[in-house]
Amino acid sequence: MSDDASLRERAAKVVPGGMYGHLNAAIFAPGYPQFFVRGDGCRQWDADGREYVDLMCSWGPVVLGHRHPAVEAAAAAQRADGDCLNGPGPVMVELAELMVDMIPSADWVMFSKNGTDATTQALMVARAATGRATVLVAHGAYHGADPWCTPSPAGTTASDRADLVEFTYNDLASAEAAAAQAGDDVAAIIVTPFKHDSFEDQEPADPAFARGLRALADRLGAALVIDDVRAGFRLDLRGSWESLGVRPDLTAWSKAMANGYAIAAVTGADALRGPAQTLYSTGSFWFSAVPMAAAKATIETLRDIDGPALMERAGTRLRDGLAAQAAAHGFTVAQTGPVQIPWLSFAGDATLEKAMYWSEQCLAEGVYLHPWHNWFLSAAHTDADIDRALQGTDAAFARLRAKFAGD
Repeated sequence: MSDDASLRERAAKVVPGGMYGHLNAAIFAPGYPQFFVRGDGCRQWDADGREYVDLMCSWGPVVLGHRHPAVEAAAAAQRADGDCLNGPGPVMVELAELMVDMIPSADWVMFSKNGTDATTQALMVARAATGRATVLVAHGAYHGADPWCTPSPAGTTASDRADLVEFTYNDLASAEAAAAQAGDDVAAIIVTPFKHDSFEDQEPADPAFARGLRALADRLGAALVIDDVRAGFRLDLRGSWESLGVRPDLTAWSKAMANGYAIAAVTGADALRGPAQTLYSTGSFWFSAVPMAAAKATIETLRDIDGPALMERAGTRLRDGLAAQAAAHGFTVAQTGPVQIPWLSFAGDATLEKAMYWSEQCLAEGVYLHPWHNWFLSAAHTDADIDRALQGTDAAFARLRAKFAGD
């Protein structure tokens, strides 16, 4: 029995189902490892010692590469002094100042631990500010795992979602209709910077849609909330809609914020500072100093090296290479989403049979990506790393052609 199989067997006795949530390898293509033991740069090693070019970056948190020296040094220095203390360390103020200086829509920052914390906290601020309950949300959008937003109904009640009204992403008319349905009770509109629903091709935000949501929120007296948990610090350090000229009232951040250390944040406009002050929103580990030191080092490094540009270069090289390979092997594919946060789907593959087989073959070639969830690039992906990944994907395309004979 492999080490991974042994660990799964042991886990099944002490963990419900052996594993749960989006990290459960049982729901991926066959052959995916469940347990990992090491990461370095843009490589990971599983419990059986197999090495992979990592195109998932731990599902987004690793943005500079595993064990980045500057981040690890900052975390180690803070850990030597203390982490979970009776109050936050001075680094909390330094991190908040850094974010306010960098993000044009941010006048203040509140910290927490996970993306779900941040999206939920943002809606609490909006409701405290408006005295209203209803939130407009895009159908199928992922905003976390709390009862109001979890993609699974298990353990939730209808009342958990009673204050949500859905609209269609990139369809301003549907957002207007949702607002009309809610009447004068809209507290917030929450939206991702691009459509990144699992199992579906990704969509960039139509600039007219983004501007329309900003105008709609203003007309309703509601808060526009950007859920930048997935895209934040990969597309634009200032915020993912800054390039569209659209600034939110509140933004939720996490994932890439600290290169793998657990931290999240909500940033907000000055008009919402007072309502934010009234919240009781806290956690035993929310003010731990080590993740804050790691976040400060991560954001400073991304700023100094222009991390988004490096990831764009790597992502473009990967996208161009995959397009050429797919065409050469006779497959029609769609590559969607920003190149820093890419995904590849096969034409006519409604059951994901091709995607599952291809991703499994990529895995066998030492390339870790995913058949139905977007991937992530990091600033650690060099040209040589992308070329190594493309060697593996090309071999996987060849096996796919042998099995399916192209399109």
